[in-house]
Formats: sequence, C-alpha cells, structure tokens
Amino acid sequence: MYGFYGRILKINLSEKTYRIETVEDAILETYLGGKGLASYLLCTLNPAGVDPLAPENCLIFATGPAAGSSVWGSSRYGVFTKSPQTGLYSESYSGGRVPEAIDSAGFDAVVIQGKAAEPTVLSVHPEGVVFHDAGDIWGMDTFQAEDAVKERFALSEPAYKKPGAVVIGPAAENLVRFAVIENDYWRSAGRTGVGTVMGAKKLKALVFQGNRKRPLFDENGIREMSKKLAGQAKDNPGVQAYKNMGTPMMVKIMNNAKAFPTRYWSEGTCEHWEKIGADALHSQCDVKPKACLKCFMACARMTTVRSGRHAGLRLEGPEYETIYAFGGLCLIDSIEEIIYLNDICDRLGMDTITAGNLCAFAIEASTRGKIDYKINYGDADAVAELLRKIARKEDIGAVLSEGIKFAAKEWGLEDIAVHVKGMEPAGYDPRVLKGMGLAYATSDRGACHLRSTFYKPELSGMIDPAQVKDKAKLFIDFEDRLTLFDTLILCRFYRDLYPWEKLAEIIHKTTGIPAEKSVLEKIASSVSDIVRRFNLREGMNAEDEQLPKALHQKLEKTGHAVSKEEINFMLKDYYHLRGWDDSVK
Repeated sequence: MYGFYGRILKINLSEKTYRIETVEDAILETYLGGKGLASYLLCTLNPAGVDPLAPENCLIFATGPAAGSSVWGSSRYGVFTKSPQTGLYSESYSGGRVPEAIDSAGFDAVVIQGKAAEPTVLSVHPEGVVFHDAGDIWGMDTFQAEDAVKERFALSEPAYKKPGAVVIGPAAENLVRFAVIENDYWRSAGRTGVGTVMGAKKLKALVFQGNRKRPLFDENGIREMSKKLAGQAKDNPGVQAYKNMGTPMMVKIMNNAKAFPTRYWSEGTCEHWEKIGADALHSQCDVKPKACLKCFMACARMTTVRSGRHAGLRLEGPEYETIYAFGGLCLIDSIEEIIYLNDICDRLGMDTITAGNLCAFAIEASTRGKIDYKINYGDADAVAELLRKIARKEDIGAVLSEGIKFAAKEWGLEDIAVHVKGMEPAGYDPRVLKGMGLAYATSDRGACHLRSTFYKPELSGMIDPAQVKDKAKLFIDFEDRLTLFDTLILCRFYRDLYPWEKLAEIIHKTTGIPAEKSVLEKIASSVSDIVRRFNLREGMNAEDEQLPKALHQKLEKTGHAVSKEEINFMLKDYYHLRGWDDSVK
C-alpha cells in the first residue's frame, strides 16, 4: 500500500532475537500508521492487565505515511506503550532530525518486547537489529549518552543516511515514573513515562539508520503542494509569531486570559509573568530560532544565557509548558533560573510538566506541614535539589518519583492534587477555558492539552471559553482532525495550515486513500475506539474521566470556576456523539 513500508520489526530483548513481519493493507486502511497502527499493535500484543514495568509490556516506535516526504511538519516519531505513570494508554511524540533516521530504517513500527539481562543498546537498520552491551553508557546523562551511542554503535554502511539516536537518562534507569526518551539533545518524547519503560527493559538507547524511502501515491503532487504552502504561509501571522517568539509567547496570552496556572493551581495570573515570558527570554538571553527538519516555522528557541550565575548555559528552549510549570506553579521569577531547571530535567531525562507540578505540590505540602522538608515557593536552588532527589529516588524524591497519585495519598493531600488519570495538566486552566476541562477529562493518556489543542478555538474566539452547550461537537471535530495528524505523524503547530481539506489532500497524495471527510472521520473514530477499548480493558472507569476536586475550587482573585455539572454536561454530550454512551458505566 502506498505510504507504507508494510514491514514491522519485532525485537525480543530477553532472547536477543528479532524478526521482520508484514502488515496487512486492511489494517493500514483502517488505522493508517503512527498512532493508528501502533495502537492496534499495542492492543493486540499486550497481555490484558500487564504491569507497565513488566517485560511483556510492549514499547513501540512508529512513524507515519508522511515521514521522509516533503510534507511540512512531518519530521516526527511516536512512542506507544502502557504508561507506568497512569497505568493506561501511553503515547508520546518528538521531532527534530532523528525522526528521519528512524524512518530510513524502513519499518512502519518497531516493537520491543522482553527485558535485557544487562544494559543494552540497539542498532536498528533495514535488515534488522544489532545488540550491543551498553557498558559504561548506562549511568550517563542524556547528552553524554547520545554522543556516545552514535560514536560507538553507528553502522559503517556507506549507503546509509546519518544515524539518529534516542536515549534515556538516569531518571529512567532508576524507574522514575515520568521519565522521557530524548533525541537531538533537547527533543523529548516527554509525557506518560515512555522512558521509564525503556529503563525497565534495560534499554539505554536505540541508534537508527538506513537508506529506505516510502513509496508515495503522488510524490510530485506532494512536492508541489508543499512548495505552494511554503509560499503562502511565509507571511502568515501565526507562522511569524512562532518564528519570532516561539511558545514562550503564551505566557503573556495566558496571563491576559487569567488562565495561567500559578501557585500550584490556586491562581490564574502570575505577578512576575513579564520576567519569565518571551520578551524577557529574548532581551536577557541570546536567542536564535531553530526548526526541525521539514519545517518553516522554527518555533524552537536556541538559547544561551548571557549573564549571571548561569552565564553560558545553552539549550533549546524553554518551552511555554516548562515556564508555566516552574515559573507559574513554583513561582520561580527568573527566566534564567527556569532555563537552569529545564537543563537539569533534560540531562536527567524527566518530563518538565510533571516535574514542575510535583515540585510545586511538594512546596504546598511543606507549607501545610504535611511533610518535614523545607522548600518554599520561588526558591530555585531548593527546586533544583528536589529534582535531583527525584531522579535518585532519595528522601521525599522517592515518594514523588512514583507520581502525583502516590504522593497525594502518602501525604494525605488527595483533595488538592491536580491530575487526570495520574497525569498533570498543561498550562491552560479549565476554570477559564472550559473546553480544556473536557479535553483533560477525556484524553487517552491523562490530562493532555495536545490531543485536541482546544485552547486554540477558545482563545481565538471561535467559541466562547465559558460555553458548555454544543462545545463537545466542535471539540470532536478538532480531536478527530488531530488524531489523523498523529497517524501521519505531523506537528501540532501546522493545525491552522492543515484544515480538513488540506489534510485530506495530504492523506490522498501519500496513501491513495479517498479524500472525503467522511472517510477520514471514520478512520479517526476507528483509532479513538481501539484506544478506548484498550483503556477500558486496563481498568479505566467513569471516575477516571473527571477533573480533580481541586479544579472545581474557584480561582483565587478572579473567581473563575468550572462546576462538576458543567463537566458532566459536556461529557454526556461527548459520549453520545462518540457513540460511547454505555462505555464507562
């Protein structure tokens, strides 16, 4: 079938074996690639009720039919498994340059099963895989590990493209529940603990390389479409905003909307927001726009701290979500200190959203006298030390390393703990943006902002943020379209440039599948349905699709609130439109 290799690589770490299998066209026509194919494989291959850290839990790397093509925003890969953070479905995505190396190996998915006897590195290539002893690489931070594995384990086949590596850090090795997989130093498959599953399998890294290229239905048509889009989009206000300011621009936008989570979710505005926003970043640091391959937005910020105690510190970032988590929730009032905390998380291999939330939760626990540990809002050094303790599972870090649900129960603070399904929300408060409340409640992987990016229509005026009636209908339209993004796999920031009509054109030109919207909606529904069946099989219930009690408390100062009745109204409408009326009863 066009757009696919029709090949899956299955690796058994326990036995040090592998095999290459074909995938039927009927499966690809039903689910496409990326999230669709990987979800089908996960549901089919994973034993029901398996412990996420058990050898039997599959870890699946996948690319989509747009990978390796000239489609803008297509340099991305996905990782799929059962989450050690939530105990439910796990998906996480990353961009950069490595996705092209992953795709060049020539597989639609790489399925990793079992557990290595000793720390291991895998070299994946078109003919299969080579197993290597990780040796002294086990224990390295993510930057050191990426350099080391590419130098030592890249294959010397002249026809192969440049190798690309995905790695884990010390947090994943120590089985911190929210550890990430990193590539290109600063790019992360960042949420749900996919890195932790690699750690449990004693898998330090994978190095991908090859020379394969997908057969496309209309390659010339794709090339012309992409060329035309680049010309049309160069002056697009959204494209220019991302290129000029990156995601830190959201600090100002969210504070103006009074939906910037602050002081562990008790307030919606931050007094020092101007010290941590895009203007502060660009005026106080040396910043250059940076893009993934196949991207003209260049939303990333290649940042070097100019002065102060962190002078010379260099990283790609920080992104808005990292700024909100440390600058808002923890009240860190310096962009340089947030960069410092971002760097610690990157090197240790921890998700910054969850890490920042947990640090703020610990501050709140200390303030309330629930733990005998001194840490205060705004204390960057104390937060930095706590991050290291979490990665080492030392002192209260051992409690926090198990995630918010465990820590909240351990400290008797379940009433204030902010999460859905065990994963903390991003920096969009649902007491102001009520559609984000529906997004957090229903997301496959926990309180996720990216499965629908529904903050966009609420902030842009497409729909009233306070409205609940008919909100589920527009939400599903966004969710279905972006589910298809994840089957291709495409960057979220192209959502305004790829409306339904353009997305249909991309799918048709890559795969040959008819481009009618009804056909695409059916594919999106098939993917949503199989993921839901997986979650129900793994024990998800109605209570898991509710906002936490803390998010039903009014925001201090502004009084914004979202009631349980409002969430339930949207949920009932959503379930009915999805055909899931009885699925969690």
